[in-house]
Amino acid sequence: MGGECCPPQQWRRRPRAGASSRSRFRQRRCPRPRWRRPAATRGAGGRRAGPGMGNALGPAAPRAPRRGEPLGSPGSFDELHRQCKEVFPQQMEGVKLIVTKTLSSHFQVTHTVHMSTLGPSSYHFNATFVGDRQLGPTEAFPTLIGDMDNSGSLNAQVLHLVAERIRTKAVFQTHQTKFVTWQFDGEYRGDDCTATLTLGNPDLLGESALKWVATLNVGYGGAHASYYHRANEQVQVGVELEANTRLQDTTFAFGYQLNLPQANMVFRGLLDSNWSVGGVLEKKLPPLPVTLALGAFLNHWKNRFHCGFSVIVG
Repeated sequence: MGGECCPPQQWRRRPRAGASSRSRFRQRRCPRPRWRRPAATRGAGGRRAGPGMGNALGPAAPRAPRRGEPLGSPGSFDELHRQCKEVFPQQMEGVKLIVTKTLSSHFQVTHTVHMSTLGPSSYHFNATFVGDRQLGPTEAFPTLIGDMDNSGSLNAQVLHLVAERIRTKAVFQTHQTKFVTWQFDGEYRGDDCTATLTLGNPDLLGESALKWVATLNVGYGGAHASYYHRANEQVQVGVELEANTRLQDTTFAFGYQLNLPQANMVFRGLLDSNWSVGGVLEKKLPPLPVTLALGAFLNHWKNRFHCGFSVIVG
């Protein structure tokens, strides 16, 4: 086992201080042989190699870093929920007849007749044109889709590939002879992300296309974001979010404004994350250049209420 031979045992007399004349004998024993592990299984500094410190065959090879496969582009926003929606059954009512005719590799028409038991029966004519540029099984550009019913209502879509990563989409919808919806989408597809910008119902003829404003400010002390939307001439809304990293505080506020031009009145309301609600009513008194304002605010959390009024001349 790697130990040395033990010499023969020796007996000797050893006097004990303060003992009697009786003699005591002490046996000298041989130490046990010590077994040493081979050097190949030892770690640095002579320590015993434990788990992760190597083995008898040599030091362990470094573990290769894991490399995940790229996620890929998530696709269009319109296609995110398509697979899930296709699982659910569509509601069926009455009798429906669908006839599809492919005229060429680029043009297809569909006739749909629906005889309903809950509402009036309808007829839809659908025409689809597909261009030559094929990017996938369901993607081809340019694409024009039009659907018209028996009352003259039209629903049309135009899809076009501006660049390799930029797609555009325009949607037009009419109810008989009146335009109902104008919508323009711009989509950018990255390697692992998709960004979409949508502009809905722009009033291009009235030169008032700008109906919303979004801002975001980010700094060392926090962030401040706001969104303003003008629904029509009478209703305007705004949302504000402010986060302060130094004070560890975040506030959220929602405000709205109602204009009543016939009554010469304007009302503004507020609701925030501090459990505060409030409102201010302004009333003009023509022909005098005088405006009366009455306001009231209530904080439910602090149980605090205050109100007041003002007179504005000019």
